[in-house]
Amino acid sequence: MKKIAIIGCGNMGLIYANSFLRYKITSKENLLLVEKNTERQNSLSAMNIGKVVTVTDILISHCDIVILAVKPQDFKDLAQDLKQVINPNSVVLSIMAGTEISFIQAQLNHPLIVRAMPNLPVEISMGMTAYSASNELAHDKMMLVENLLSTTGRTLYLKEEKQLNAVTALSGSGPAYFFYFMKYLVDAGISMGLDEHVSSILAKQTMLGSFHLINNGQKTLDEYIASVTSKGGTTEAALKIFNEHQMGSVIVTALLSAEQRAEELSIK
Repeated sequence: MKKIAIIGCGNMGLIYANSFLRYKITSKENLLLVEKNTERQNSLSAMNIGKVVTVTDILISHCDIVILAVKPQDFKDLAQDLKQVINPNSVVLSIMAGTEISFIQAQLNHPLIVRAMPNLPVEISMGMTAYSASNELAHDKMMLVENLLSTTGRTLYLKEEKQLNAVTALSGSGPAYFFYFMKYLVDAGISMGLDEHVSSILAKQTMLGSFHLINNGQKTLDEYIASVTSKGGTTEAALKIFNEHQMGSVIVTALLSAEQRAEELSIK
């Protein structure tokens, strides 16, 4: 089993820890939970899912992979301690938002870096994670990372790291757009006289069924839209309002704005 250290055991760090254990990628004995806060250390110890250590612990040097799941603003100080114990052959997997590979390499004086962008559904192993890697990473180490990330959903390798800003805008932030649209579908149902729970059930199942249809079917999105839209019917009436308000253009403009913000927030 692989030896793994997770630095920063907040929500995302624990999601990975539990997922790796569930899929038997590692064991409790081979999983290090790296935490500096004493109170948090006690809480992690009580969970009994791995060995709780500090960032200066020599056990980190025995790990095949070290996961950075800390806030980007905390990384620079942490790196000063981590680079003293990290093994030259270890892969560092960063899920720190907007922190570029070259910056991590420079701070750790370590070449083997993977930068990943997961999204919220990793909580239920239905996430989408895109990742890029430093040129120094060999194929076998890339596959190690792929196997780890795949325990939380689908993965996608991007050769060009700069594309992760677009990934952040589309799939990283994407669940919020979905929830936003769902909220107003439910609100619309309530406005039309449906009870909230009825409106919620209708909206959720409609979204779920529609996803499985496009995921398993052969038609394009335009063809599926057309298949629901009868001339002079209810769907056409709704789509007319969407088009009059240029909803398609609004969505594209919004995501371009998110991508630009991701670029502005990048730590280089």
